[in-house]
Amino acid sequence: MTINMSSISQLSDHDLLAAVQRLAGDERRATAHLIASLAELDARRLYLGEGCSSLFTYCTQVLHLSEHAAYGRIEAARAARRFSIILDRLAGGEITVTAIGLLAPHLTPDNHHELLDAARHRSKREVEHLIAILRPQPPVPSSARKLPSPSQRSVPSVAPQPQAARLLSEPPARPAVLSPLAPERYKVQFTVSGETFKKLCRVQDLMRHRAPDGDVAVIFDRALTLLLEHLDSTKLAAAHHPRASRGTARASRNIPAAVRRQVWARDAGRCAFVGTHGRCTEHGFLEFHHVVPYAAGGKASADNIELRCRAHNQYEADRYLVCSHTS
Repeated sequence: MTINMSSISQLSDHDLLAAVQRLAGDERRATAHLIASLAELDARRLYLGEGCSSLFTYCTQVLHLSEHAAYGRIEAARAARRFSIILDRLAGGEITVTAIGLLAPHLTPDNHHELLDAARHRSKREVEHLIAILRPQPPVPSSARKLPSPSQRSVPSVAPQPQAARLLSEPPARPAVLSPLAPERYKVQFTVSGETFKKLCRVQDLMRHRAPDGDVAVIFDRALTLLLEHLDSTKLAAAHHPRASRGTARASRNIPAAVRRQVWARDAGRCAFVGTHGRCTEHGFLEFHHVVPYAAGGKASADNIELRCRAHNQYEADRYLVCSHTS
């Protein structure tokens, strides 16, 4: 099948949005159908006759799915054999393959309706939190250890090709891990430099009166508290005893501290842009946005300032420029 990008580029904005929504629905239904078929194929063990020792091998070597995609679909297929309602929820876009994989070990005949309802339209992190409530895990002990240097890593027994050798010599950095263990309990895992580790050791020594065992969790909480107070003060103009606002000088872009505090509280620290399908959910990269642009005489007052994520702030600026040039 050949994809014609030129025909897609000629679609109007309305038609392109409609096409994408239709195709996303088609993909969900096709995925649900594939998972149902894999469940039956697995039950009949048809992969054996195809020369594969497992369904996973069949998915990766015959269907050419990625390992991640194969694992997720197999988990979903085996869960769907137990609870066929999963297929309808998946086809309808109520739940994702990732969420099914997370929930599968915890589904029972008694709770599967309730859990699938609770996971409806939830993100991966929200589903993980749901599972943490259902099956809380004990806290992990605080620890810090040195990782092996690149030269200490194991060397492959077979010499790789030059390009592969270059890729192996530069292993990708492991992402930080933040996952819920139980309600209000989270596991945080990341790697730091030697210099940062020295700072940690020094802080442990200086905080022995409050944390005799040098618990990293206590230090982490204290450091975040101080950092948050600093960011609230510098970015949001937070203050224990805020001074009365003297207003904004004319022809000034400055947003008074009182206005920033009021806007942040009113918009609940979240982008206030409202699109066709609702309000933006972004809480990061937030900026103070003039509803009536400053260039058009907009004032830096609470009724004209709203929070925008960086993307929507730029989007509205671009849209204003287009409108001003065509008017």
